[in-house]
Amino acid sequence: MIPYDWISKWAIYYPDKIAVKEYETGRTLSYGQLNNVANFLSNYFLNELKLKTGDRIVILAENSLEHIVLFSVCQKTGLILVPLNYRLTPREIDYQLNDAEPQLIITEKKYLESVSGLNSFQKIVNKLNLDELMNIVEGEKNKSHLFNSIEQFHENHPIFILYTSGTTGLPKGALYTHKMLFWNSVNTALRLDITSNDRSISCTPMFHTGGWNVIPTPFLHHGAYVCLMKKFEPSVVLKLLEAEKATMFMAVPTMLSMMAQSPDFDKVDLSSVKYFIIGGEPMPLPLIEIWHRKGVPIRQGYGLTEVGPSVTSLHQDDAVRKMGSIGKINFYLKYKIVDDNGNEVKQGEVGEFILKGPSVTPGYWKNPLATKESLKDGWFFTGDLVREDEEGFLYVVDRKKNMFISGGENVYPAEVEKFLYTHPLIQEVAVIGVPDEKWGEVGKAFIKLKEGTSISPEELKKYCEGNLARYKIPKYFEIVEDIPKSETGKINKKALLQIHLKSINK
Repeated sequence: MIPYDWISKWAIYYPDKIAVKEYETGRTLSYGQLNNVANFLSNYFLNELKLKTGDRIVILAENSLEHIVLFSVCQKTGLILVPLNYRLTPREIDYQLNDAEPQLIITEKKYLESVSGLNSFQKIVNKLNLDELMNIVEGEKNKSHLFNSIEQFHENHPIFILYTSGTTGLPKGALYTHKMLFWNSVNTALRLDITSNDRSISCTPMFHTGGWNVIPTPFLHHGAYVCLMKKFEPSVVLKLLEAEKATMFMAVPTMLSMMAQSPDFDKVDLSSVKYFIIGGEPMPLPLIEIWHRKGVPIRQGYGLTEVGPSVTSLHQDDAVRKMGSIGKINFYLKYKIVDDNGNEVKQGEVGEFILKGPSVTPGYWKNPLATKESLKDGWFFTGDLVREDEEGFLYVVDRKKNMFISGGENVYPAEVEKFLYTHPLIQEVAVIGVPDEKWGEVGKAFIKLKEGTSISPEELKKYCEGNLARYKIPKYFEIVEDIPKSETGKINKKALLQIHLKSINK
């Protein structure tokens, strides 16, 4: 039995306990059934498809039981799961397929047409559609299957490659190892008091580390229960939290705002909930108070794909008193706040947040330069600027390398700018995040056109459609004569934000 094979352990202790449910279909897998299917597929992938430890399996599909089955297979075999963002355009998916070089791809039917013509897709030797995998799961879950490991692998071997939007305009594949998985689970459980009695709803997409490693994998490690949803629907989530007697739920503030505005908000009984776990961006005080009046404490925190993601946690008792704080560092992590020379700053001063511990990534897939830039002497440089108050509570002062968050999705302006530069009429472009009542933030593109040319904002938006994921497409396009620069010649994005704020306040 492989040391990191969690499911086989729970199959011994509680074989009949339901591990995971798929809300839309009502399908379930007990820990025993999950182990049976994962054992069957481990044998099938290695013996029939001739996959080997280290080979990549791509899945392009909405949340499903099959994601969890593949996770267990990868714990047993050393195969590497690469969940891709189904919201991306074919052009964006093509880049990631070429980068990951998978030996197997599993595709949900509704996404197959958009990728089947890609050369990167055609090059993949083994292909399954999700329905085929689902039939295997349903056909084998009640049959006893054994799997004997062919090859051992070490704790720093990846279990996931998780693509993050690149600050240079191209996504990077963060390596997420078995060691990281274990220690993130320990850190999460210690701060959130996770036990085998806990229950959760998970509607965060499983191409995000948040969709895997905030709730589902720590819960599976502890023999708890997760109900997966394919998409977030405020009223449905509220009713399901009550029906499933959920004890925890992970969300971003935009989701909680939409849930609070639902006509079902006052009708549901959420007395089983210990707290909501909030990430992505600070939660405004009025929204915290709405949920506190509902009897649901708010537990905020901070994380990133390359570390954890469970890095800090703000106890629910401090949600109001320390509003805006990301809390304190989690158990098995060290941190420093440093200046540009790597020297620690004084308490209260702003500096870069750097992290060290067993849940830090070893680097990026096939990207030694990005690895070298982010990892120095075992410390991961997050690029986030933080400060620490006199009580040791941490606050994020500025977003990582100008990233902004729109409805819980990370958007990197450099990626959007890089695409817009492909338009023949654009001479210069700068994209920033601007406040938005519904999504928290949305993109605004400032465009300087080539001399003697013209184009409308509507035409620019149409140019992006089909080439950028919808959440990446700027909501606003403004044609300007010049884009403001700093004394060093860099685009002054603070000045751009002020221009935007003045324009909406006229």
